[in-house]
Amino acid sequence: MTHKSFTYPFHETTFFGQYWHPEKAKAVIVIIHGMGEHSGRYEHVANTFVKNNFAVIAFDHFGHGNTKGKRGHNPGYSYVLDSITELIKKSEALFGVLPTFLYGHSMGGNAVINYSLKRKSNIKGVIATSPFLRLAFEPPAWKLTLGKLMQKIAPSITLGNELDANDISRDPIEVQKYVDDPLVHDKVSPNFSLSFIDAGEWAISNANSLKTPMFILHGTEDKIIDYKGSQEFAENSNLTTIKIYEGGYHELQNDLCKEELLTDVTHWLNTQI
Repeated sequence: MTHKSFTYPFHETTFFGQYWHPEKAKAVIVIIHGMGEHSGRYEHVANTFVKNNFAVIAFDHFGHGNTKGKRGHNPGYSYVLDSITELIKKSEALFGVLPTFLYGHSMGGNAVINYSLKRKSNIKGVIATSPFLRLAFEPPAWKLTLGKLMQKIAPSITLGNELDANDISRDPIEVQKYVDDPLVHDKVSPNFSLSFIDAGEWAISNANSLKTPMFILHGTEDKIIDYKGSQEFAENSNLTTIKIYEGGYHELQNDLCKEELLTDVTHWLNTQI
């Protein structure tokens, strides 16, 4: 297996990315991570896919990980979608034209779902784990009001996301790894919060226009993102398969069911090729 990192310029910043490549790849998986984290947290996911002869490429979002820029901020939702296009181009430059799948978690799940609905591409399929379509809690009214005001006059201002690290996984070891990770942060600007809330509801309402096969996976005990939003999306789309993990927390790939999740995703990928 080959594992390398790289950087590239995009929209006035320098993006950090990395890829994992088997000796002979049958397809490429493009990983888009969640809010406040980074691509390095998906190494075990990538390793599983590589063992099954998939190449994997990932980047750190605007304002995340080793990508340059203010923590927790992006220049606009359309630029987030554009950044996925850039990563796909990078993938084609590295691996050639292979069947390509998008894999997004949480915020990344929102992004890959909206990408498949709004952008023309040759994507073979989409995997979304715990996609940020609808929050599982009601944000304080004052914070929403302030966020809408700041989005107009100071869109780069960031506030804490108020998430409890214990809600990511039932595995205390994984929770501690998250807490101790120096690249994990809790900063979020209106362009990452309000824009994604709006985009999530839009996606649910427009799921019937989906033209790309999709696999959504969500846990019933996700206290961050409402699994019922994922169910509603799947009900509105005849191209979406959904699996609900009873008792699963937000980061299924780091939860007690992680082996089952990776087996399920690998099986679905193989059925699409």
